[in-house]
Amino acid sequence: MPLRAVRGDRARTVMGMSRTPLARRPPGRLRLGLPRRMFSQVLLMQVAIAAGVAVLATGLFLAPLGDQLDDQAMRRALAIAQTTAAQSRIAEDLRSTRPSADGPVQTEAERIREASGAEYVVVMDTRGVRWSHTDPGEIGRVVSTDPSEALAGREVMQIDNGTLGRSARGKVPLRDADGGIVGAVSVGIEYDSVRARLLHTVPGLFAYAGGALAVGTLAAWLIARRVQRQTRDLAFSDIAALLAEREAMLHGIREGVVALDRGGRVRLVNDEAARLLGIGEEAVGRPLDEALGAGRTTDVLAGRVTGTDLLTVCGQRVLVANRMPTDDGGAVATLRDRTELEQLGRELDSTRGLIDALRAQDHEHANRMHTLLGLLELGMYEEAVEFVGEVVGDHRATAEQVAEKVHDPLLAALLVGKATVAAERGVALGLSGATRLPDRLVDPRGLVTIVGNLVDNALDAVAGAPHARVEVELRAEGRTAVLHVTDTGPGVPAEQRELVFADGWSTKEPPAHGRRGIGLSLVRRLAERQGGSARVAEAEGGGARFTVVLPEALAAREPGQEAEEAGHGSGREQGQGARAATAGEEEPR
Repeated sequence: MPLRAVRGDRARTVMGMSRTPLARRPPGRLRLGLPRRMFSQVLLMQVAIAAGVAVLATGLFLAPLGDQLDDQAMRRALAIAQTTAAQSRIAEDLRSTRPSADGPVQTEAERIREASGAEYVVVMDTRGVRWSHTDPGEIGRVVSTDPSEALAGREVMQIDNGTLGRSARGKVPLRDADGGIVGAVSVGIEYDSVRARLLHTVPGLFAYAGGALAVGTLAAWLIARRVQRQTRDLAFSDIAALLAEREAMLHGIREGVVALDRGGRVRLVNDEAARLLGIGEEAVGRPLDEALGAGRTTDVLAGRVTGTDLLTVCGQRVLVANRMPTDDGGAVATLRDRTELEQLGRELDSTRGLIDALRAQDHEHANRMHTLLGLLELGMYEEAVEFVGEVVGDHRATAEQVAEKVHDPLLAALLVGKATVAAERGVALGLSGATRLPDRLVDPRGLVTIVGNLVDNALDAVAGAPHARVEVELRAEGRTAVLHVTDTGPGVPAEQRELVFADGWSTKEPPAHGRRGIGLSLVRRLAERQGGSARVAEAEGGGARFTVVLPEALAAREPGQEAEEAGHGSGREQGQGARAATAGEEEPR
């Protein structure tokens, strides 16, 4: 029977009770009764069971044996009586003679008794007067038991007490040649002989029972030896303590553990694995595919994807899984949560990018300051003013362009920062003219993650390419947010357009802090969690175009908010047109 997951409180309780190792535990109070060693306990219990079965079987055999011997004795007595009554000579002598110790009836009855081994053979007339008896003094007297049934023509079998003691009796009517009843014949079998036969069988029964007990004891010894080898001669209390400590350890560690049997069914899930996978105790005993559903996580745990430290995404968590087969054909899989580590790694990448950008800006700023100093020293004051205006205007135009099209502050700040990083990497990052996103996002942090991952992926794709460009388009269609990220990189082949969203799949070298293949997988999972989708296609003119659709991503408009958003956007566009006309430049892309 598979083990079920133990709740955290129970695990902590058991852990608290089992902190002392088995080898260091003080010996408990001596107990009377069963010995501590498992070998002795198992042997003693099995011998007791075998002995009990032998005694029970013997008793069950002896109980009906007495009744069977009584029945045999009564039937034998009845058969002798029937044989005696079948002799017509006895009926004739009964009618023609008188009862006497040396009469023909007595003589024939004694001959039959001696030949058959019966205790007595009594012939009586219709009045119940004896014509034969083992004691000649009883001849001529009335019998001591009621002969009415036999004289009425019925045959009788019984165990009864008479002048000769307790005996098994058989009585039959005695008929003459014409069929008339002239008397009865009563034959008795000594009851002590029946009891003697019963007692005679008891030693043999006990001999058989003893043999069976000896065989059972030998079998019990062999089984106990096997159990001793398999359990390393531990006591039952030690095994129970080990099981409790195992349960406490499995459910107390901060690493997920999932055990599977040879059929792929879940037989154990500890608390951490249940938390990471989002399952409960109902998963125990069910196939893995049914408990988790289809996906890379299921494939990794089932062994369909092989390797060590395999990366997978379950829900919003990034997990590292390892799988170890067991001797019984099953497997044990361990899970570690790397969500925070991946987030820290991405923050580290972003920080390094910003540091590189700041370093580059520092050099660029120094060059500009040197240029400005040279213009001032040469007395070219008008050229210096124009140079400063161009430098400041470029940065201001980029920030204002993002802010007027993307009203959410988090997204606007992200895009401004990415534009700076892209410029330092030699990539032109711009917003599409169709970009319009109001400040009504339900989950701005989720969209920031999606946009950040897609832009980072696009910047990596166009790195080193001539005329590298990345374009972002964000627009609202009712309450649905639509995102397009287009790059001029090599694009994604048609056969790999689904693989790029798989956990752990990447064509790039892994960074120093960990593995790649997580960003696009998180993008799709975040989109699907909101009921949307994420896909990739070929862009016009080459490159890749990633599209993410997020239904219900924007909150419903309040009364008057639509006109306010429209006026806000119109005012910004007019301001931007005025600035462009004044500067005589094109709108920054």
